[in-house]
Amino acid sequence: MEVIKYTPEWKEKWDRFVLESNNGTMFHLQKFFDYHTPGKFKFDHLIFVHKGEIQALLPGSIINGMFESPIGASYGSIVTKDIKFAGTMEIVSTLLDYCRKNSINEIMLTAAPMVYEKYQNQNLDFAMLWQGFNYKLHYISSAIKLDKERDIIERFSPTIRRNVKKTIKEFELRVEINERYDEFYPILLENKARHNVKPTHTYDDLLKLKELLPDYLKLFIVYYQDKPIGGSLMFFPNKTVALCFYNMLLYDYEKYKPIQRVMYEVVKYCTENNYSYVDIGVSQDTKAVNPMTPSMSLIEFKEKFDAKAIMRNTLYIKL
Repeated sequence: MEVIKYTPEWKEKWDRFVLESNNGTMFHLQKFFDYHTPGKFKFDHLIFVHKGEIQALLPGSIINGMFESPIGASYGSIVTKDIKFAGTMEIVSTLLDYCRKNSINEIMLTAAPMVYEKYQNQNLDFAMLWQGFNYKLHYISSAIKLDKERDIIERFSPTIRRNVKKTIKEFELRVEINERYDEFYPILLENKARHNVKPTHTYDDLLKLKELLPDYLKLFIVYYQDKPIGGSLMFFPNKTVALCFYNMLLYDYEKYKPIQRVMYEVVKYCTENNYSYVDIGVSQDTKAVNPMTPSMSLIEFKEKFDAKAIMRNTLYIKL
């Protein structure tokens, strides 16, 4: 097996491999990386090849002697098909050899949580741990396991159930799936400003992503009469998991519980469209010194929608 540095002529084969893989997501696609302004990142993506056939992919960048993945994306690490343990051992050893030969002194990889895999398989994690990697960070995320046999509202906590039913019967909120990013983004900006942060994506970034990957983004907006008062921008990273990337709320209309309503609509849509999970994202206390510090209130809020904890793990090795 050999490692080849990615060049644009590999783009079609790269993206096809991601789509056919066991653990790939939209965040591994070259088409996704195309939304970045040219020159914003220097990418050093790697392709693992045996007898002319791709065996694995690793997006990322070399920064100060460290190969880091992801860069410019939410999830990274090694992408494979549903391969045997011996195959993952060879991929990891090939990566380590490549890094040593190319004066890369450290490797840090953050994969999507295991629920993103078509067939959950920890071969790759064990192969890395056996060959010298260690866990560096764990982030707690929350995901709802979807089940067509269960009534959606009945899965929620009693308070959430009551509030969602009110939004339908009394408040007459309506939820649309549309492309009114011009309505969504200003409210999102205001929400983030309350915490002295900005969204990961600019307004133009989201429009570019929607243009590049139209089937991977869906915008759910909650309306009171004709006024947008809440919403959720969903990413659909693969056929297994839907990711709630941004929620927004017009706080003057908080009493109408638009976030609770949009969560119900998202879970309903994803269940009907055969997804296995809705990932509601990480729940860390961003003001804490330790980046792993959990946000108890956020976790407890997500649990009211029957979400369970999943982990986003970072593996690291110093060579």
